[in-house]
Amino acid sequence: MNQDFLIQVGAILDSKYVLTEDADKAPYLTDWRNRFTGRALAVLLPSTSAEVAAIVKLCANTKTAIVPQGGNTGLCGGATPDQSGKQVILSLKRMKQIREIDVANQTISLEAGCILQTIQEKAAEKGFLFPLSLGAEGSCMIGGNLATNAGGTNVLRYGSTRDLCLGLEVVTANGEIWNGMKGLRKDNTGYDLRDLYVGSEGTLGIITAAVMKLYPLPISQWTTLVATQDISSTIALLNLFQQRATSLLTGFEMMTKESLTLIDKHFPQMANPLKGSPPFTILIELSDHESEDHVKQLLEAILEEALESELITDAVIASNLSQANSFWHMREHITLAQAQEGANLKHDITIPLSALDRFISETDALIKAKYPGIRIINFGHLGDGNLHYNVAPPEGVDFKAFNAANEKPVHELIYSQVELCNGSISAEHGVGQLKIDELRAHKGEVAHELMKSIKKALDPQNILNPRKVLSI
Repeated sequence: MNQDFLIQVGAILDSKYVLTEDADKAPYLTDWRNRFTGRALAVLLPSTSAEVAAIVKLCANTKTAIVPQGGNTGLCGGATPDQSGKQVILSLKRMKQIREIDVANQTISLEAGCILQTIQEKAAEKGFLFPLSLGAEGSCMIGGNLATNAGGTNVLRYGSTRDLCLGLEVVTANGEIWNGMKGLRKDNTGYDLRDLYVGSEGTLGIITAAVMKLYPLPISQWTTLVATQDISSTIALLNLFQQRATSLLTGFEMMTKESLTLIDKHFPQMANPLKGSPPFTILIELSDHESEDHVKQLLEAILEEALESELITDAVIASNLSQANSFWHMREHITLAQAQEGANLKHDITIPLSALDRFISETDALIKAKYPGIRIINFGHLGDGNLHYNVAPPEGVDFKAFNAANEKPVHELIYSQVELCNGSISAEHGVGQLKIDELRAHKGEVAHELMKSIKKALDPQNILNPRKVLSI
């Protein structure tokens, strides 16, 4: 059966794009965090939507399960096959054409394998901003960003990937191509299929192309680091910036003292310029299409007000682009510092801003009481309530042993606190195979059954990324 399938797929793709040797398949079989490793019958690399459709039709006829994969930078194992060796990985890395940049409509039409950083650069060449920005933007692909509804650092102003998407091209579970590539900002004609596929992690259809929004490039950007003493002051500072700067506020990132301690240890060249290692360091960015003086004066006025009202204790404004980039690099390297320190127990959660103070204070206290000496590496996109609330064992304790013994109770404690605060257990990383069990409890039976009904209706043979998101 396997050989018959490979012979048939060889009639669709050139043999060099059908990878069956172990060494060739290996880079596709393990997730970015090295948490999940699977086996695959083959790795298939189509270059057109028609080839994707033909492959899916063949898989539907042979009941062969497909694991779609983009840049393989996901954090929940959503693009990793199981251990059966019977699934095929469908890599979209060769589908990297930018089909059109529509200047008048301020949109870009592109294929799923386009690297995010390349999209940003191509948009900038035409005088536009493509605002989606992630730590993995040099290797992640827009198809994966759409499949997981990726967030990033600019959600506060521009929204998540879903908000940036106007249209899709999708190959369905029976190998048909749905062409929804309309760059319309209003289209009130029945069910919104676009929103159904965005965030579905390849379980309902395979996204092969998209129409995405573009924005005018900002003329001026100003970045500052400020020190706060507690979360209540930090939230008040956010409210002040939202009231005074309104849509000019593009970034509001929070880093705890514990997070930056790891930066000091593993990347000492990125030392925090704020004095005294404050409990919270906040990275704030304003951008505008008016003169630089306008933004700088506004930023200085808000910071002066924050100092006078004792919301902040210190502030440093970047004097040039290089220093601004150094502020962002410090924030972006927290994840790398964690990786060098050891595998943390990670939690990508969203909490309503009104409940953030309660969540952090109560959850910190509960974890520290249960695990004396525990290290809480809490940082994230505070402007939209997204925390990367990670837990590391006490100094000197083996990471693997601690995680193996405590992963489940730590997750349960934190997720129960998320529920009490009416938050979400996944803000921007998705569900994949990592959070399947937690998803059912989090969504509730009614929502879970509705999701299963949609899956069964659109993929009745369950060949699209089985046992991802849902346990079917």
